[in-house]
Amino acid sequence: MKIIIVGAGEVGTHLAKLLAKEHINITLMDENPDRLEDLEANYDMLTKVGLPTSIQDLKNVGVKDADLFIAVTPSESVNMTSCMIATNLGAKKTLARIDNHEYLIPKNKDFFEKLGVDYLIYPEMLASQEIASSLETTWMRQNLSFCNGELILIGLKVRDNALILDKKFKTGFFDHKRYRVVAIKRGNTTIIPGGSDEIKANDIVYFITRQEDVSFIKEQAGKIDYKINSAMIMGGSHIAQKTAQILPSNIKVKIFEKDREKCFLIAEKCPQAMVINGDATDLDLLKEEGIQATDAFIAVTSNSEANILACLAAKRFGVKKTVAEVENIDYIMLAQSMDIGTVINKKVIAAGYIYQLTLDADVLDVHALASVDAEVVEFIAKKGSKITKSKIKNLKLPENVNIGGYIRNGEGFIVAGETLIQPDDRVICFCVSSAIRQIENLFN
Repeated sequence: MKIIIVGAGEVGTHLAKLLAKEHINITLMDENPDRLEDLEANYDMLTKVGLPTSIQDLKNVGVKDADLFIAVTPSESVNMTSCMIATNLGAKKTLARIDNHEYLIPKNKDFFEKLGVDYLIYPEMLASQEIASSLETTWMRQNLSFCNGELILIGLKVRDNALILDKKFKTGFFDHKRYRVVAIKRGNTTIIPGGSDEIKANDIVYFITRQEDVSFIKEQAGKIDYKINSAMIMGGSHIAQKTAQILPSNIKVKIFEKDREKCFLIAEKCPQAMVINGDATDLDLLKEEGIQATDAFIAVTSNSEANILACLAAKRFGVKKTVAEVENIDYIMLAQSMDIGTVINKKVIAAGYIYQLTLDADVLDVHALASVDAEVVEFIAKKGSKITKSKIKNLKLPENVNIGGYIRNGEGFIVAGETLIQPDDRVICFCVSSAIRQIENLFN
């Protein structure tokens, strides 16, 4: 597969590095040579200096042979134009990064396909949706739904009051079929649990379960749920604005933005929120605005360090739920260890969405989990595929792969050793990022 990525910004560079690890034919193009410096020397990819909207530059980069053309520059119009040109020059499929949510309305899909843009992605919208979801279930760190909620992935941090601590998996303690533990994050290590493994205090644990058993997990993990009635948002970014717009009306929202002129624009776009011209790192200002009585604090500025520190300060004031946008991947583990409730990384979210377009098997969805360097993938089992020929216990899955559950005829089930996957089942798999193509072979 040949993939051309235009735009060596955060999303483009992260995606190119991710795909380069799998020896896919990747070319990363940008008009600024400084952004491409050292990438070709350190990663298995080609780099090319060129204008995204130049017909000649796109020809030079080999767009006519591209299986997938991805335009993720900061400019929506450049991305759309670049995809249209690429389609007309022979690219099989195109994807454009956008910042206009109207383009995502389903009825507009055919319109853009006719123009030559097959897929659209709005990373800031995806990030805001994840933030809003994290406020719905405050005791979880991750909450992903599959097939209209038939199966749910839950990620949470267990404390020393949890009932599931120090129980080896081979004892049968977890064989009740009400959930399946698919991964454990301990320090900087991701563990796909085997028989001799056990859960320890302060582990981040990932479960696959059904809706009716969510409360059972909460009980076993010793968690308490609480309702979010108020939230403070630090920074007036696109993510902040979209989050304020999609949060339920019963949550009172305050947005802090240092730029006075920008405050007026935000107030127009987010009439349900109170916009405050001020710096949310000013502790006196936060006290004055009532942070002690606030349920959630969301830091989404472009400065990862400031976001982490602001969330820690909010915790000291007694805020129950904190969310930090951490775009520096090296800081994600640090933020997790500091007990920040939810960490958001829009380039990882976007890369997970785009990544599924590069897979050959019938993949319905891919969710990248930044905190564990892992993917949750939803496959459809084909007739005659390896996954349908043996029980789960006999499949000899790679050590870094776990199958959590499956959906058959619209009903969700938890996987057990005796489970036999059938054709057309939708199967939820958990694997470290480097192993996704290994498990893909089971479904072909």
